[in-house]
Amino acid sequence: MNKKSFYEGNIVIVSAVRIPFSKFGGVLRDMRSIDLGAAAIRGVVKRVNIDPNKIDEVYYGTCLPPEVALDLAVAGRQAVLAAGLPHKTVSLTIDRACCSSLSAVQLGCRDIRVGAAEVVIASGAENMSRTPHLVPGLRWGNVNRIGNITLIDKLFEYGVEGFAPAARETGEVALEFGVSRADQDNWAYLSQMRYAKAASEGKFKDEIIPIEVPQKKGPPIVFDKDEFPKPDTTVEKLAKLPTIYGSPTVTAGNAPGLDAGASAVLFMTEKKAKELGLTPLATILSVQSVATDPRMMATAPALVIEKAASEAGIRVDEIKLIEVNEAFAVMPLVASKMLAKNDEKKTEALRQIMNVNGGAIAIGHPVGASGGRILMTLMYELKRRGGGYGACGICGGLGQGDGAIIKVG
Repeated sequence: MNKKSFYEGNIVIVSAVRIPFSKFGGVLRDMRSIDLGAAAIRGVVKRVNIDPNKIDEVYYGTCLPPEVALDLAVAGRQAVLAAGLPHKTVSLTIDRACCSSLSAVQLGCRDIRVGAAEVVIASGAENMSRTPHLVPGLRWGNVNRIGNITLIDKLFEYGVEGFAPAARETGEVALEFGVSRADQDNWAYLSQMRYAKAASEGKFKDEIIPIEVPQKKGPPIVFDKDEFPKPDTTVEKLAKLPTIYGSPTVTAGNAPGLDAGASAVLFMTEKKAKELGLTPLATILSVQSVATDPRMMATAPALVIEKAASEAGIRVDEIKLIEVNEAFAVMPLVASKMLAKNDEKKTEALRQIMNVNGGAIAIGHPVGASGGRILMTLMYELKRRGGGYGACGICGGLGQGDGAIIKVG
């Protein structure tokens, strides 16, 4: 491609929304993830009243194939059409585990840079409650003709065959970094309390759009706030919980739930935003990916934030706010130590600017949607604080990580 076709200006976010996140077995239990994704895509377009014909492409993250398979395949294409976008809208479904919707932002930025697109939506959705049990071999009769049939629950241990459960390995890595069970419980409590304060101040109204949930009888339920937070959490209650999946430190209390939700981010060239009369909310300076030893997944957020900051040409101490997805409480605790190079004062300072409105332990973690969620939460809080540089990082299964640097103002 001729270098003159590369776009060298700024890429800006003009709209970003998510639907409220629902707990496992909660309000959204029976809704297709495709419909959740469609709601977010529709909402991000409606927020700024952009003509849907202006959208060049949609990247769609989702990473629970068994749930998507209930509605066949090509989830991104289905979500685009269900959202009412024109048939000509190009889409692609991607799976980089929990990183997927932030990976969607990265792929969209790449297309803009090479001149393949001007306007992109990065989205993601998941409904973990709707994940079915599997019966391998049933089609060809490779099961007992007399006797019990074995069902496989892919949510159990939420891992990948041939690898240890993520909770177990992450708990072990936490101890190697000097992060104790008590540290994780204290962070989980802090996440819940920070979220409760932010919610009481109406901070999530910028990012949340309501969704109607059909009912068998009567009118639909209007679902308009996150269902997972536990404001009555105490450190004492957290300390009494048993560890899970053989982990030495991880419990159901210092980890997020198995949630449902969707997110969408609309971004474009700065030139196109001016042409359409849209106000930029943030400039995307860098979106990067890393991969490391699968066992060391907890280190991925720090590694990718460092990589993204380097590419953006800024230092960690210039960053005003950081969002690290709380796949477990371990992740922000390890990330802060790594970014601070184990300096105790710097570590504590970073924790004061990290997940300031609470994280996935309180909000929930519908895996395909979480990358977009941390990006918009970061952006809106930076805006409330007068702007500056922000960083977000998220880990993904088997040692993956995606991160971004943005600037507001």
